[in-house]
Amino acid sequence: MAVSIEKALELIYENVTPTSLKILPIEEALGYILAEDIIATHNLPPFDNSAMDGYAVKTSDAKCEVTVQESIFAGDDFQGELQHSFAIKIMTGARVPKGCEAIVPIENTQTTDDGVILPEDIKEGVHIRSMGEDIRVGMLLLTKGDKIDAHQITLLASQGISHIKVYKRPRVALFASGNELKMHYESVSAYQLYNTNSPTLLARAKELGCEVEFIGTAQDTLEDIQEHIKSALECDIVITSGGVSVGDADFTKAAFEAFGYEIYFDKVEIKPGKPTTFGKVGKTVILNLPGNPLAAALNFELFGRSIIYAISGANAKYINTITAKSKQNMKLKKGRRSLIPGYFDGSHFSACEHYAPGMISPLANANAFIVVDENREEILEEESLQLISTKFDFTSELQNSLIS
Repeated sequence: MAVSIEKALELIYENVTPTSLKILPIEEALGYILAEDIIATHNLPPFDNSAMDGYAVKTSDAKCEVTVQESIFAGDDFQGELQHSFAIKIMTGARVPKGCEAIVPIENTQTTDDGVILPEDIKEGVHIRSMGEDIRVGMLLLTKGDKIDAHQITLLASQGISHIKVYKRPRVALFASGNELKMHYESVSAYQLYNTNSPTLLARAKELGCEVEFIGTAQDTLEDIQEHIKSALECDIVITSGGVSVGDADFTKAAFEAFGYEIYFDKVEIKPGKPTTFGKVGKTVILNLPGNPLAAALNFELFGRSIIYAISGANAKYINTITAKSKQNMKLKKGRRSLIPGYFDGSHFSACEHYAPGMISPLANANAFIVVDENREEILEEESLQLISTKFDFTSELQNSLIS
């Protein structure tokens, strides 16, 4: 019996667990998922410092002429103390001297032979960056499950952290099956096709941060598919395309059964892609996608991405949607939830003019898709839609409805 999209995703998240861990230098951690909490051990700024090039002054010296005898530069270990009727010239980032109550920017003063004349109004603490105003010792900086990007590396470097614990990138093995399929670097006969699924899924898995191994194209025999499975099972995830329907040459599920395949669902109430199958062989997660290119690609965007997010260890592991308006009226067929590719221009979604399970051109023209409720017969122009981007990762720590 076919399961709903919601049930399929529930089964994925119930049965997929994060990968193992490793230690990386922060320079190599970009894009990885953090496997530990990071607590601040240093204040930032580490001391009160000047936010401007100017003068360290007492607020009671406002409107007065003060004597300037010394200067402090960033990095100086100045030990003196500021006295009334004096000012100390100070540069941005330099530690504020004892006795300083404010910094007056250079452009707000008037130079004299012996010093400077200060402005009439000086507020206490102005242009002083206080110790710990950005980060304080003991503050939670990053949480286990956060994705490391350039600005997370900024936080780590500010604490003198050189190495962090992360989840390993998911290792994905890919292969397709079909006697009619040839790779793009091979010659094809009039009765054969180029295998577009494997390069597509390989590229998408890499875009999603996975390490990917291409196992090849299997012939439509039980024995050859099993040979490909043996080579793939060392990875965290195995993704196949083709051979999961009910035809005479559809051997993929049967080939996996010889390895103890535990299937959690083998049909989804979705169009295209009903025979999409998900399960596990031991600890290895298996996703069998249909052979039709558009069906394989769109079902990967729903189920393959969900598996990768679940196994990555990320807190924000659920696909999230973008709210957009329909650019046109759309006629629909009732009966099964439909995946419709199209283009999102920042405000409106335009469905591809022509799309069918076996087509590939809609994939290149689309940057998003919608999942339409099985009871809808029409979508109206300017109607609000929930779309899923295929170009950007929008994820959430909470699971939301994906259905328009």
